[in-house]
Amino acid sequence: MTMIETSLVAGENEARATNLKRDYDTLGERLDRRGIAIDEIKCKVAAYGVAIPSWGVGTGGTRFARFPGAGEPRGIFDKLEDCAVINELTRATPNVSLHIPWDKADAADLKAKAEKLGLGFDAMNSNTFQDQDGQAHSYKFGSLTHTNAATRRQAIDHNIECIELGKAIGSKALTIWVGDGSNFPGQTNFTRQFERYLESAKAIYAQIPADWRLFTEHKMYEPAFYSTVVQDWGTNYMIAQELGEKAYCLVDLGHHAPNVNIEMIVARLIQFGKLGGFHFNDSKYGDDDLDTGSIDPYRLFLVFNELVDADVRNVPGFDPAHMLDQSHNVTDPIESLMVSAMEVQRAYAQALLVDRAVLEGYQQDNDALMATATLKAAFRTDVEPILAMARSEAGGAVDPVAAYRAAGYRRKVAAIRPDASGASGGIV
Repeated sequence: MTMIETSLVAGENEARATNLKRDYDTLGERLDRRGIAIDEIKCKVAAYGVAIPSWGVGTGGTRFARFPGAGEPRGIFDKLEDCAVINELTRATPNVSLHIPWDKADAADLKAKAEKLGLGFDAMNSNTFQDQDGQAHSYKFGSLTHTNAATRRQAIDHNIECIELGKAIGSKALTIWVGDGSNFPGQTNFTRQFERYLESAKAIYAQIPADWRLFTEHKMYEPAFYSTVVQDWGTNYMIAQELGEKAYCLVDLGHHAPNVNIEMIVARLIQFGKLGGFHFNDSKYGDDDLDTGSIDPYRLFLVFNELVDADVRNVPGFDPAHMLDQSHNVTDPIESLMVSAMEVQRAYAQALLVDRAVLEGYQQDNDALMATATLKAAFRTDVEPILAMARSEAGGAVDPVAAYRAAGYRRKVAAIRPDASGASGGIV
């Protein structure tokens, strides 16, 4: 399917097979003493997948600069090839989320390329936070909330265009994030601006197919630094309630203030049936899009603890979408995305190890120390043998990064793809 030779992966795996089996069997014995069947955990992990954002395989940037790497994708078809490499080695990223107009192409060509590479398509993503060539109206002062009705109509029509393309390629969701807001006190009327947002969002929602979902994403700041229209989960929840049963909230782990309790937000949205899904990344200051689990892996685990809890309780309609969303400035994006996909799987596996009956007992008895110790016991368990065995049995790599580097994929595509420019900066 890709430039990664199957024989190379097999050879890399064979060199690690003996140690992997020993580690897996040892962990299995330890888990068995806790009443946990390791093979059951492995099967659940193997069935789990997280979508890759098409834009994630390119080098990101900041407001100041961008430093492109060798062999950057030239367009969506190169992006799909890079995404296929990630899935081939991790067996954890079967779907790709497209961003329009960056990834705009003929639907038949997109489907054919994806099928050839063994990929599917996740949620569609619209772009009304930057102007495009030939665009009639500028989004400098907003898109769905702009004071000019023609500008709002342009943004609405773009989202409908994303829906139509998504229907043609098999997507089942649309994600809307807007950079609308203000940079100065008094620049906009908060209430009227939000009214315009709801009016525009309702026009888009009316075009959502019956079997689709609409995800709206909240973001604390950037590019609007004084106020942002959809700034927190409360506003996001109001939007979902206003729009209807097909509207849900998307939680981006990197778009919260440092002290915000994200796992509690997740629990609240689950409780009221409005958790749509996630953009997984990590954050140090509030809007960073760092690699998933690179700063606070325990928080990632705590989020998955809520997800597994909801799954165990058979919460009606519980089916959140999972996608990575990162900006890679100093690493090979493919390597970062592979590691992040494995970190998400790791958090899921650890959450599956929580003894929920014991935890509930401690909670009922108000035994705070033993309740938190129960979570820590699961988090501190090294589940790497489970992840590696699941990858190996599915045809992936025991060590994806090592196999990727041994295959020389970046060097091979660099010989084909021209160098990208790093002259332009921009918010990602």
